[in-house]
Amino acid sequence: MLPNTPRSFASRALPRIHSLAKTTRSTTALIQLPRAGATAAASRSSIAFHHTSCVSSRAFATTAGMPSTLPFPEIVQPTALDASFTSLDPSAHKPLFDKILIANRGEIACRVIRTARKLGVKTVAVYSDVDADALHVKLADEAYCIGPAPSSESYLRIDKIIDVCKRSRAQAVHPGYGFLSENAEFAERLAQEGIVFIGPPASAIVSMGSKSESKNIMSAAGVPVVPGYHGTNQDPAFLQQEAERIGYPVLIKAVHGGGGKGMRIVSSAADFADALASAQREARSAFGNADVLVERFVTRPRHVEVQVFADARGGCVSLWERDCSVQRRNQKIIEEAPAPGLGEDVRAELSRRAVDAARAVGYVGAGTVEFILDNETGGFYFMEMNTRLQVEHPVTEMITGLDLVEWQLEVAAGNPLPLAQSAIPLVGHAFEARIYAENPRNNFLPDSGRLLYLSTPTPTHIFAPSFGAAEALPATSASSTEQEFTPVVNTSAVLTPVVRLEQGFEQGAQIGVFYDPMIAKLVVHGRDRTEALRMLRRALEEYKVVGVATNVEFLRALAGNEAFERAEVETGFIPKHFDELFPPVPEPSHEALAQAALFVVLRDHPAPPSLSSPWGTLASRRFGGDVYDRTVTLRATDADAEPSTVHVKSLPGSPGLFDVTVATVGGERTFRGVQAHLDTPPTLVATLDGALRRTTVVAQPPPASPSALVTDERLHVFDGARKTTLVRPAPAWVRALSDGAAAHGSAGGGTLRAPMPSVVVEVRVAVGERVERGQPVVVLESMKTETVLRAPVGGVVRGVGCVKGEMVQEGRVLVDVRGEDEPEGGQGDLEEGVSGR
Repeated sequence: MLPNTPRSFASRALPRIHSLAKTTRSTTALIQLPRAGATAAASRSSIAFHHTSCVSSRAFATTAGMPSTLPFPEIVQPTALDASFTSLDPSAHKPLFDKILIANRGEIACRVIRTARKLGVKTVAVYSDVDADALHVKLADEAYCIGPAPSSESYLRIDKIIDVCKRSRAQAVHPGYGFLSENAEFAERLAQEGIVFIGPPASAIVSMGSKSESKNIMSAAGVPVVPGYHGTNQDPAFLQQEAERIGYPVLIKAVHGGGGKGMRIVSSAADFADALASAQREARSAFGNADVLVERFVTRPRHVEVQVFADARGGCVSLWERDCSVQRRNQKIIEEAPAPGLGEDVRAELSRRAVDAARAVGYVGAGTVEFILDNETGGFYFMEMNTRLQVEHPVTEMITGLDLVEWQLEVAAGNPLPLAQSAIPLVGHAFEARIYAENPRNNFLPDSGRLLYLSTPTPTHIFAPSFGAAEALPATSASSTEQEFTPVVNTSAVLTPVVRLEQGFEQGAQIGVFYDPMIAKLVVHGRDRTEALRMLRRALEEYKVVGVATNVEFLRALAGNEAFERAEVETGFIPKHFDELFPPVPEPSHEALAQAALFVVLRDHPAPPSLSSPWGTLASRRFGGDVYDRTVTLRATDADAEPSTVHVKSLPGSPGLFDVTVATVGGERTFRGVQAHLDTPPTLVATLDGALRRTTVVAQPPPASPSALVTDERLHVFDGARKTTLVRPAPAWVRALSDGAAAHGSAGGGTLRAPMPSVVVEVRVAVGERVERGQPVVVLESMKTETVLRAPVGGVVRGVGCVKGEMVQEGRVLVDVRGEDEPEGGQGDLEEGVSGR
């Protein structure tokens, strides 16, 4: 049931925005271009003044006293008016909405709120039970609970969202991405209620929602499509005939849905029938529709997409392209703009075709036309159109200096596009890295838990710095198409590197199992690709998380990969360079072990000890007044890793000075005269071999639950670009109790435990039922990822420890299968399937 009153957060505000120093960015040589029909003197000064007054009237607070993890620190902003609207005639401008509802959560909800605040537009948040304390709820002017955690009972409930619109008197709805953002029924229902959908018309969503229909429309509009069959005849013999006409290899792809499901690559006619049947089964199971299309498989493709924007008056422009080729599980992980290595002629043709695609379906608003670019031939083909704002939209903002959410609000209010095609700049290079709660070394399996510690690089900007409207190109011998879609690249501007952080979680937040595992997006901009990539590597070094597994270290390896630096990108980049991206995990260094031990000693003995009862000094041995030593045992996270010992001894008469001896299986090393102290926790300042180090060491205690079998403390050492996680074993008597409990509750070789916190989607067996080895027994879901647990042995089900719909924690025993001749111990096989955006 919905609450009767909203939760109001009108008193909460973003930090104060300051003017940017004149030396930060120069807009020299970027001249404002008046829109056709407007006078050269026309400006948006009155509108800009209105926005400024709205922002200042909210009395934004400074960051004094705020925690360092707040995602909006005191930020500098350019003094120039937003280039998006320098060419609009204020007399023709329609007013924006007074209040909008954001039908989403996480970082995209926070992103929309920031722009709305800048424009003086009030915001309404919706949230599920588990998101009651989420950041987007805190930042919105009003917030309403719309149901339990499962998105099917909250964020996907059209009726509840419309009800909140009526109660809050929101005039428009911004859908973000995911959830209802590409739901034609939602757009239609809003229109029926007189509420504006900040997105395309329902007809465009329907046309682009079917891969086969969209490709037929694009083909008719002259947009290149991958050669193939996109019709309705699903007869297996006919489809195989078409595959032979197209030529192998071919790709079988489900007509509806995405995320890599219902897709099979077929290299020969002999494999076609089995691959088709498998793809159809998977498509029917995932999307309720078994229809497929067959098209040529591009062996070394790049994923290049064009950001388009259209208004209701017939205007449509390209905001240039992005490269999103590097993916895992058919999902993007890092994006950049512009696409590296693209010639001006290819960029112009891609932009023209993307605009043609948008016009072919009567598009309005922000959209992305995705293409496959053949690395072998240089040709490109239409893949699909996403009828919403993309996750990766910030990289486009960074190279154009525009605010795409602001453009969305303007177009939805009935205003024309703020800039003509020839006035849209392209400046520098930008990257976006998606920070996910996942384990890259375990096939990127998602993780969940509490963000025990979160430290991020300090953003330099909230929004993309404005470059001003670009100067129109003079007439050249180039074709009209190439000239129209050739951006002005401003080489004279002095650019300072920029870091943006788009996140929806603070330290202490819970990353749950019900939604996408993305924590944040790290966005950088530089004058060229080399500088931007250097900025990305530096920013990733400063991004530190404890509490959940993340892909931060993998992203650092990717950003430092030589092939990636050379822009040799393709969708198969990760498997192609797997060994380089996933080198063997090194043994903990002597320096990391020494710093971890010093942290433990200084934490437990913050000052040189004074005379005290011997009962309070059992953690170390004392010799004389202020001399003490201690041996700390540490090991790597691998349970089979050999432990290392670190002997820390204080030097007499020298507080904060130590001799540290590290003994590992590889040898012994002593650091003498180490000066060390704990700065603001958790920073350890220590001098090792004459080098001063400031190292972050975060202690992660064992679970507080008395039934927990994990009793060891973990120490996370962030030393420069490297993170080392060490285990500090519990005392022997504690381990003995834990081992006894584990032995008492253990099962045999057929024991299936939850590999991660999950929701039980299906239990396929019952007690007493006979199962075969490899038979599916339990289906779990965590963060849009479905995992099938299979019986590790053939035998009889002796116990079932879960029920459908139940939330289970990692390590929970779900099913116990016993066979007469099977040895005890082990865990079932995993089969993974992914549904993502």
